[in-house]
Amino acid sequence: MGRVIVVGAGVIGLSCALRLLEAGHRVDVVARDLPRETTSAAAAAIWYPYRAGPQEQVLAWSRASYREFARLAAEHPDSGVVLREGTEVVASPNGSTREKPWWSDVVPDLHETLDVPSGYDGGWAFTVPLVEMPIYLDWLAGQVLAAGGSITRLNLHGLPGTGAGGPDAVVDCSGIGAKFLASDPSLYPVQGQVVLVEQVGLERWWLDDTNAEGPAYVVPRSRDIVVGGTDVEGEWSRTPSPDVAAAILRRALRLVPALAGAEVAGHKVGLRPARPAVRLERVGDVVHCYGHGGAGVTLSWGCADDVAGLLG
Repeated sequence: MGRVIVVGAGVIGLSCALRLLEAGHRVDVVARDLPRETTSAAAAAIWYPYRAGPQEQVLAWSRASYREFARLAAEHPDSGVVLREGTEVVASPNGSTREKPWWSDVVPDLHETLDVPSGYDGGWAFTVPLVEMPIYLDWLAGQVLAAGGSITRLNLHGLPGTGAGGPDAVVDCSGIGAKFLASDPSLYPVQGQVVLVEQVGLERWWLDDTNAEGPAYVVPRSRDIVVGGTDVEGEWSRTPSPDVAAAILRRALRLVPALAGAEVAGHKVGLRPARPAVRLERVGDVVHCYGHGGAGVTLSWGCADDVAGLLG
């Protein structure tokens, strides 16, 4: 077993680091942004394969992650992971039959429902992991440190070299930063803005991916509710827009009228790292693991298992 440097301290980087530590490697995580500063920290973090491919691999990674999150929810209640039922609303033009989501066989209890807000035709109800990212990232970082790893802020201008006193291998989990660190022109940002509102007693999550203005989702957490969102390709700004926030809240009220009057607690913007397909491959002594789009949390454990496998 050798020394590995993991570049990136978001959910992908920390998950890979932990799996490598469990496999017996010495692991140091280096990143410009510490866990609470990453795009992962802005995520609503509901298990849902979104903006990631190829489909067959995404399905396998999503399945592995679902299993691991279910285990964490049962065995580590301090991790911030819970299993929660919710509803994805859908439209059925001309009364046509709704098709199950392509990933439906991963979710054991998915079923059709007509118990949806006014203005919707129906939906799919199912149970998935919800991951409260501020808690989870702290927990995950703690697991890395407890296993003997390190996490260091370091602004890199390129991927670290291997050999001659350097690490034996490098794992590139730099997210959107891989556009520059890995010189990957196919990688592009997809900006996502969310609004945090006070918890008003909501337990179910709600999702509407059919709105022409952008995705709408309402994800309850222990102390607040994440309301989203946006899906803006090519936008690099991380500054929240008040006008966009107002539109997000309008769409959310259609899904969950009980949010009317809820106090706004904050705003967050993240840059999803998107490309035509997730890049997970070994090139010499470097393993690249980035391009997870809007499914970083959903794919995290499945990808971490494969990264550990590539390094033996």
